[in-house]
Amino acid sequence: MLMKTSRLSTYALGVAVLCGAPALSGGALAQAAVVAPAGLPDFSALVDKAGPAVVNIRTTAKVADPGDDPETRELFRRFFGEPLPRGHPRVAPDKGADKDADKDADGEADSVPERVRRGVGSGFIVSRDGDVLTNAHVVDGADEVFVKLTDGREFKARVVGSDKRTDVAVLKIDGRGLPTVTIGDSGRTRAGEWVIAIGSPFDLDNTVTAGIVSARARETGDFLPLIQTDVPINPGNSGGPLLNLRGEVVGINSQIYSRSGGFMGISFAIPIEDAMRVAAQIKGSGHVTRGRMGVYLTDVERDVAESLGLPKAQGGFVGRIERGGPAEQAGLRDGDIILKFNGAGIERSAQLRRLAAGTRPGTTVDLTVWRNGAARQVAVTLAELEPERPPVKVQAPARPAAAANRLGVSVLDLTATQKAELGPRTGVVIDRVDGAAQQAGLRSGDIVLAIDNADVASAAAFTALADKAAAGKSSVLLVRRGDTSQFIVLRPAAQ
Repeated sequence: MLMKTSRLSTYALGVAVLCGAPALSGGALAQAAVVAPAGLPDFSALVDKAGPAVVNIRTTAKVADPGDDPETRELFRRFFGEPLPRGHPRVAPDKGADKDADKDADGEADSVPERVRRGVGSGFIVSRDGDVLTNAHVVDGADEVFVKLTDGREFKARVVGSDKRTDVAVLKIDGRGLPTVTIGDSGRTRAGEWVIAIGSPFDLDNTVTAGIVSARARETGDFLPLIQTDVPINPGNSGGPLLNLRGEVVGINSQIYSRSGGFMGISFAIPIEDAMRVAAQIKGSGHVTRGRMGVYLTDVERDVAESLGLPKAQGGFVGRIERGGPAEQAGLRDGDIILKFNGAGIERSAQLRRLAAGTRPGTTVDLTVWRNGAARQVAVTLAELEPERPPVKVQAPARPAAAANRLGVSVLDLTATQKAELGPRTGVVIDRVDGAAQQAGLRSGDIVLAIDNADVASAAAFTALADKAAAGKSSVLLVRRGDTSQFIVLRPAAQ
């Protein structure tokens, strides 16, 4: 004990000296050592406040009797010489099984019931009349959903609706005067602040774990920037609340990064504002409606930005245009870089996707677009987001090759079919590559739409533009491969 006290006193004295504080007496040092731990947060009060509104969610899903599967029936016929009858009595298991397990109250053997798969998750009550928020993956495929409160009450819940893109689901239970959580402002969360999670990891009800916010807006998906924490989250925590020190919900625990299936120090939560917006749409219509521009977007690389004259690498690069979609109708093209959405600057393509998705279909938005070295304004009327269409393959032509130019690219004019597939765009198709072009990843069959901000109308025009490029200077090509476009920077060696 004396050794421990001595170490604490030495530590406190060292801190006082480093911080420029006056020296402490022996009694003051002992007091400082005792008081220091009191600075750690005590979560008990906020757990008492929010805990009753956190629920355990149990789901069941019926799995068809394997005896009704045609392949199983055929296998039975081959091995036993007769078909397996539908609704057959269950075959008794091997040693150690209860021989009476499949008999009903009258001692008769039951026909094989459908097997039941069970799942467990968490959720929290957001209205006194029984609205419950959880993850979409917690209730995905469930035939029955049961919600259990901390006071022991259990309700059979109805799935109002779910949104897989954001992993948010809304349940309804028939209750009145139920305990509820307080909804906070996830936009005010800061990296380093304390947060706690309450849930049912491994079906252990109302388990409390704590940690800090590791990052406030981690880019992990197209539709939501997630809150990253180091709060221990395990299977069964999904759908439970992430709370700040004021006892307010700032997120829904949704994902973990793991190589083992268990917690490894990184977990993610859906910001509560985004979750509540999704929940409001689900309650209103049973589903979520999102806007779309009809473009495939990627980030702008630094070397591409420099080659195109952009001040910095920013915006959403348009790599593909949906044929007949809102963007094409508005005049957007492959290779455009969208810098602003209704005046809001775009740093990364994910931000642009979220802004479009969060805008009501039918709304006309103003885009600032970088094209051919200059900015221009384009107005796009958004349509409703729908599943992506399968890509359309572009076949390389079997025609004699043209002479290679100084960039190491041999090109040919487009066929009539390729021109029809490109629509209003012009370009040339690559026949052979070598040198710098081969090193940059260009390949036969790629279609070159532009070179150094200049559209390419023919093979002759491409060769002229390529030969004009200064020796040793990088050139940037807008290349279409399949149904996606990208910028590729060529760095030919000085001659």
